[in-house]
Amino acid sequence: MMNMQNLGVGAFATALATAVFAAEPAPPVPLPHAHAHNDYEHARPLFDALDRGFGSVEADVWLVEGRLLVAHDLKDAKPERTLQKLYLDPLKERVAKNGGRVYPGGPVLTLLVDVKSEATNSYLALRDALKPYEKILTRFHTNQTQPGAVTVIVSGNRARELMEAETIRLAAYDGRLPDLETPVSPHLIPLVSDNWARLFRWKGLTAEGPLPEDERGKLRRMVEQAHQQGRRLRLWGAPDNVAAWRELQNAGVDLINTDDLEGLKNFLTRPEGGRN
Repeated sequence: MMNMQNLGVGAFATALATAVFAAEPAPPVPLPHAHAHNDYEHARPLFDALDRGFGSVEADVWLVEGRLLVAHDLKDAKPERTLQKLYLDPLKERVAKNGGRVYPGGPVLTLLVDVKSEATNSYLALRDALKPYEKILTRFHTNQTQPGAVTVIVSGNRARELMEAETIRLAAYDGRLPDLETPVSPHLIPLVSDNWARLFRWKGLTAEGPLPEDERGKLRRMVEQAHQQGRRLRLWGAPDNVAAWRELQNAGVDLINTDDLEGLKNFLTRPEGGRN
């Protein structure tokens, strides 16, 4: 153990600073393809995901008496758990601290707002709620996108006609696979999400073996089609294990859903290298 009595004032200060610096945890490696499904159900909503470098988080919201409350079910909506308090305020604070990014020098973070209540009024409330955070948010125009530190995308119950009619928005629209067959702008729909169970038979069980070749080819064609159009792809309800993460990663799926934050982080940062 270091004998502080034998150190001068300057040496002591240097030693103390070195010890404090060494005790600070290393900043997380940003993982732009990691998506925290139902993020709000974790012990520390948002922060558990950010501590692991996640590039995307998902918050279900209900419009209750003019406020967007974060909860999976309406019966669990609590007045103090607003979208602003759990997500927008801490993101704004973090962006200010980190020089304009959620992660210092890192990628844009996706905040997927999954609307559970009626689409139109919920979107109008969301639009108003986002205005005070405009400086940190991606702006969507008819023919261009101006990236910010945080990109908000509306999923669930979506007011498509209302959003499509706006020439400037602080949120984009989460599309579905049929949208890949239309000429809709990627500045309206930059992300396409769909239900794995509706599209694939494979459940990721050990007894099943690997993803069948026909389904692997189907998955890769989806990714290729989305990327050709300048969109990202997400599949909810996919098996949440290493075998499935590997298939999704190898196919180039942009956002890998998980409830196992630590498991996916370890997979994406493994020594052989994740796709970051």
